[in-house]
Amino acid sequence: MLFLGKRLDDLAFRLRRHDIPLRLSLWNGREYELGQSPQVTIRVPGATGLRHLLRPSLDSLGQAYVEGHLDVDGRVGAVISTVASLAGHVIEPVGRYGAIRRMVRHTPKMDADAIAYHYDVSNDFYRQWLDRNMVYSCAYFRRDTDTLEQAQEQKLDHILRKIRLRPGDRLLDIGCGWGGLIIKAARDYGARAVGITLSQNQYALARERIAIAGLTDRCEVRLADYRELDGHHEQFDRITSVGMFEHVGLKHLRGYFAKLRELLADDGVALNHGITSTDPDSGEVPWGGGLFIDRYVFPHGELPHISLALKEMCAAGLEPTDVENLRRHYALTLERWSERFEQAGDALRTAVGEKRYRIWRIYLAGCAYGFTQHWMALHQIVAVKARGGMAGPLPMTRDYMYCH
Repeated sequence: MLFLGKRLDDLAFRLRRHDIPLRLSLWNGREYELGQSPQVTIRVPGATGLRHLLRPSLDSLGQAYVEGHLDVDGRVGAVISTVASLAGHVIEPVGRYGAIRRMVRHTPKMDADAIAYHYDVSNDFYRQWLDRNMVYSCAYFRRDTDTLEQAQEQKLDHILRKIRLRPGDRLLDIGCGWGGLIIKAARDYGARAVGITLSQNQYALARERIAIAGLTDRCEVRLADYRELDGHHEQFDRITSVGMFEHVGLKHLRGYFAKLRELLADDGVALNHGITSTDPDSGEVPWGGGLFIDRYVFPHGELPHISLALKEMCAAGLEPTDVENLRRHYALTLERWSERFEQAGDALRTAVGEKRYRIWRIYLAGCAYGFTQHWMALHQIVAVKARGGMAGPLPMTRDYMYCH
């Protein structure tokens, strides 16, 4: 214990020069202030927590908080920025990004288990901090004062306008969540919409919502893996994939985009909306953040750099026609989610237990910070089948996306 205390003394002395607004409070009454005006207090109830502090990556500190080896006092946003500053000053000499991400060989069983872990918590859990349509992906803010409800409606319209969805079009939404986009497409655009998901909870609630909306004649949801669909028997005029390709895996991107091409009609349009790495080598989220997410939130998730996503899309026979970075929109979305999560804190603890509450609390606030800091990005890519000729399914300019 004396050895650990000496190491903490040395670490605190080294970090004070950076004026980090943090106070450390130990179980034995000792306190360390690492800045002039501490905004956050980390309370250490025992020696196990002290060991995490002596190797303060985002992963180790997040793990210690989730497992109850550390407690924090302060606004959750301030906690995240302070912890990131602490980790950064310790780890920065060896590089901003972590190791190059290992490539996982995804299987349908592995992906189904990962989706169940993340999404099949309880529908009520998500309902308490998402918008009324339960859209669980980056919103689209026309102004930063937009409500979450406004921004999510705008996002759905933004996507459906981008792909130029027309009445009677057959739309496939890969990873359809609780059905927000397919319901919108069928109700407001006159499409015949099919959504697929691997989540039992999402499947059940999406079917219920479709029935309540009176759309069962032109909107359906299936419990299916995208790899199960056969383009030789079923094709679609429009395909969307929103917040799903993070689960595909770097090794499988080309096969994923090839499947989209197989399912897409010759004059069809596809849109892929997903989180991307800002590391050109598609490495981990900085300072151990990616390890925490893999351990507790999204098992086996992998983020490609936009250059890799475009390379694999082109290699699969799709031609990108439009690329938009919505990084700032996702930072705002996550801030709204985190605020709602904080407001519903007691109810969420009761619904899912202390450990899962802590996981999601730190995850949402941490991701909001990460997108603000350009650790991650969010790209929408519109694509068509690659082929010659002047004719195509989309106009020559982007005007159609915004003139309405």
